[in-house]
Order: sequence, then structure tokens, then C-alpha cells
Amino acid sequence: MHTFSIKNFKVGPKQKLAVMSGPCVIENKDHTLQCARQLVKIFNDFDLNFIFKASFDKANRSSIDSYRGPGLEEGLDILKSVKDELDIPIVTDVHTPEQAKAAAEICDIIQIPAFLCRQTDLVVACAQTNAVINVKKGQFLAPWDMSQVISKIEGTGNKKIILVDRGTSFGYNNLVSDMRAIPIMQNLGYPVCYDASHSVQLPGGLGTSSGGQREFIPTLAKSAIAAGANLLFIESHPNPENALSDKASVFPFKDLPKFLSEIEKLYNVVQSFNV
Repeated sequence: MHTFSIKNFKVGPKQKLAVMSGPCVIENKDHTLQCARQLVKIFNDFDLNFIFKASFDKANRSSIDSYRGPGLEEGLDILKSVKDELDIPIVTDVHTPEQAKAAAEICDIIQIPAFLCRQTDLVVACAQTNAVINVKKGQFLAPWDMSQVISKIEGTGNKKIILVDRGTSFGYNNLVSDMRAIPIMQNLGYPVCYDASHSVQLPGGLGTSSGGQREFIPTLAKSAIAAGANLLFIESHPNPENALSDKASVFPFKDLPKFLSEIEKLYNVVQSFNV
């Protein structure tokens, strides 16, 4: 399995657990900076590698009236403020090939959303930036189908790839996580991240918005760590009930310390079996 650097740490086998966390969407500059500061303070108590996550645009929304974010230019300016002040790695998602280069100038990791993982022009444009590519397995794909996505990225010469499992469509308005996907995708040669927050979503479950069962985030995250995941993706928010996106599936800041303590211990135990 490939090992590569993200800022000042590495991801891959026998490396520290990396956790991507932050609000689903950029709500405003002050809120984003406050969230990043709080998360840095929380993660400083643990031997984990922290990556800040926030989106400048959530193009895939249930309703035309849903809040999408500040957009590319303002959103990247806000993420640059986070990076300048806190010097932490940042991941954000893009939805069009034209957004990739601008995002890569600010962010260490470019994320390709699950619904767009087969969009060749988008995948290639992201890969050509030479940023780390965090590509989510579509809810409609088998884990071994990600080999074709990998080929598109590798075709540009970029081998800094993180594969993400975020659940698989299971009937209407529901997802299910098959933890076999983690070792299957690792066998494709790259580190695997488990997206615990989107895996508990109920897509479109509330009609004009997605529902979710955040109470199952710890259970699924622990299962993914036990299955050998190299990274976790957990969207978080200081006040989930007031979140402007995915309020039913973002994890509350107040519960992070206990959760991270458990995850850190479990990850270290699992790693001890793989010496």
C-alpha cells in the first residue's frame, strides 16, 4: 500500500490515525475560524493527525432552497485564513473541473464527492493538480470498481490517493456499511478512509433534506477502525441543531473528546496486531 505525506505527517500502513473533521459547509468566516480553533484545541489532547474539513459549496442538496455555502472565491479565502492562522492541513470538495486548480492552491487535499467519482474530466482535473486526492466511493459502486477511478488518477502520474467508503445505497433513503470494503479497497494499493458521518445519513429522508442517525457514528467508526481503516472522516459542528447543512449527521464538538479517546485506544490495539 502506498504511503505519502500530507503536510507534516504521513498516511498509510503503520502511521498514526488521521481524522478529517469540521463543519459540512462554510457558514461564514468567523464561524469557520472558531470551529477550526476549537478542533485544534480538542485534537491537541490526542496522538492523532488532524485535517480540517469544510466545503465552499454543497452542490448536491436535496432542495433548491438549501444553503450551499459562500462559493468558490469567498470560500477559499476563508479556508486560506484558517491555514494562515493555524497552519493545519485542509480538505475541501470540488464539483467541476474548473474548481480543481483554485482549490489545490489553498488546500492540501481535494475531495471528489461520491456521486461524482466516475466523472472522468473532474477526476483527471483534480489529479493533475498533484494534490492529495480524497475520492469517495459512490454509493452505487462495489469497492472493487474503484480500480477504474484509481487508473484515471494514476494516469496523470499522481499516486497520492485516499479511497473513502461512505456507505452503499440500501433501498430507498437508507445506506448500509459493508466493512469488507475497507480491506478490499486497501488491496487496490491505497490508504482507506471511512466516512462515518455520511454513512449514517438517510438521503432525502426528510423530504426537502437528508435525515441521519448520528448516534451510530461511534459504532460505525469503531467498526471501521477494527476493519483496518487508515483514516476517519467525521463532520462535526459546535451546535448540530443549528448547522446549515447535514444537521442530522454532524457530530457535536462536546462529544468529540470521549469519542477520540476511544478511537485512539482502539486504533493502537488494532495496529499492534499488524506489526
